[in-house]
Amino acid sequence: MTTNKGYLMSEQKTCKQCSEKFIIEDEDLEFYKKISPTYDDKTFSIPNPTLCPNCRTQRRMAFRNERNLYNRTCDLCHKNIVSVYSPDKPNTVYCQECWWGDKWDVKDYGTEFDFNKSLSEQISELMQKVPLPSSLIVNSTNCDYTNQTVNSKNCYLVFRGGETEDTMYSHLPLKCIGCVDCYGTTSCQYCYECIDCQNCYASFYCRLSKNLSNCILCFNCIGSKNCFGSVGLRNAQYHFFNEKLSKDEYQQKVKEYWDGSQESLEKAKKKHNELIIKTPNRSLQIVHSQNATGDYITDSKDIKNCFDVEGTDLARYSTGVEFSEDIYDSDYIYYGELCLENMSNSNSRNILFSSFSFDVNNVLYSAYCFNNSHDLFGCVGMKKAQYSILNKEYSKEEYEKLVPKIIEHMKKSGEWGEFFPMDISPFGYNETIAQEYFPIDEKETKKLGAKWQVNDYSPKYDGPFYQPKNIKEYIDNEKERQEILSGIIKCEVSGKPFKITPTELAFYIEHGIPIPTKHYNIRHKERLTLRNPRKLYHRECMCEETGHDHDGRCKNEFETTYAPNRVEKIYCEKCYQKSIL
Repeated sequence: MTTNKGYLMSEQKTCKQCSEKFIIEDEDLEFYKKISPTYDDKTFSIPNPTLCPNCRTQRRMAFRNERNLYNRTCDLCHKNIVSVYSPDKPNTVYCQECWWGDKWDVKDYGTEFDFNKSLSEQISELMQKVPLPSSLIVNSTNCDYTNQTVNSKNCYLVFRGGETEDTMYSHLPLKCIGCVDCYGTTSCQYCYECIDCQNCYASFYCRLSKNLSNCILCFNCIGSKNCFGSVGLRNAQYHFFNEKLSKDEYQQKVKEYWDGSQESLEKAKKKHNELIIKTPNRSLQIVHSQNATGDYITDSKDIKNCFDVEGTDLARYSTGVEFSEDIYDSDYIYYGELCLENMSNSNSRNILFSSFSFDVNNVLYSAYCFNNSHDLFGCVGMKKAQYSILNKEYSKEEYEKLVPKIIEHMKKSGEWGEFFPMDISPFGYNETIAQEYFPIDEKETKKLGAKWQVNDYSPKYDGPFYQPKNIKEYIDNEKERQEILSGIIKCEVSGKPFKITPTELAFYIEHGIPIPTKHYNIRHKERLTLRNPRKLYHRECMCEETGHDHDGRCKNEFETTYAPNRVEKIYCEKCYQKSIL
């Protein structure tokens, strides 16, 4: 709304999906005004959202199947392929070679806009006709068993990786080499089970750390090497559960705790977790950032209610944003600018209500568009295209005149300003990352109008199963190595079968790491539980020491992703910084 003087002012609304109250603030209104598109000299205002930020995020995430890969047949060359689309999906799916090749023309699927139908109906029809890429793998080599992978090579079961090599079973490795089972690592090499780490080398089971070398089970450590089970260290070495030792003493202690067995690993993890609970924790992981709320934010400014943000200037209600600017209600944006209600875009500018588009500009209500395409509305699968609506290309003048008519049509149907409805997602809700962050059952899914993937295409195997041995048993023992490589392991949690690959086994042997006994998807879920949830709680600082500019317990209040019932000691930023000096 506006005042009688014409100034913008905030507005309270009720979410039409969950009925929660939420606020549209002045800054939001300014951004909607800034990003409102102009066609034929007329600006079309972006209306205020009808869903709260959480429901908007859930809706977008229902379009992103990130980790579920299936075997199916390419609909062009008929070869067996790996795809994010299960065999029962009605969509036309091409393998990477066919989709990026020149044996078909996406413009052949162009159609006139039908003003007797909604845009969503026509987009849904187009998404089932236009060939879709089996997965999103861009400028990458030998990465068939990955998804959302860019500029990488020799990766296996890596999801959302960029500029990464020789890495396995990892989520969001950026500029990494030779890492296994990691989450959110940047510029790391030969690391294992590391979470939210930067510039680490040959370090295992570390979290929220950077500039480490040869460290094991370290939490919130910086600039350290040869440390084991430690918390909150700065520029340290030869520390064993935070105790400073000589080099010989350290090596002997590690040898006692680290014998290559799961039992020794669990024993060390238990003692390490006890130390984490006793040691002060910062309320939020916000580093080198200004005017920022949310968590896991680095080198950014003007950030509100965002999570997993790096190198970004102005973002709100978004997750997974790197090196971007002016981002609202968008998730998994890499080098983006002026984005509103987007899912999975890279190197793109001025993108509204769209998904899975790389290297594009001035795009609305489109999906899977690439290669310097620009000025698209309601398109699917376009490459090097311009001034197109429903995949039909127009002159610039024709495009500028037709788009306003479509927007007016969308206003009448209530579509203008809303992201795609869940019912046109090609995926079942339980296949998407929406289920990771907003878990619901099949009955609740139907209430939202979303699909549910019923058919289970995961590998079936009843045994016999191979029981992994101590990693030392495989050193210089070709017979044992062949047995584990040919055997099938049963996940001790889900019961699902999985195998160990030769490259993986070589990594475990070289670093003395126990053979995993859990399926890679279970390992991923357990890493997620080690990260704080994307939810803020209001709490008081738990520091009770005097001399921190207060007598007795500090009373500073703050927002944190640590729930009030958590057992860790949570400090405000000021007390935390003093505690680590």
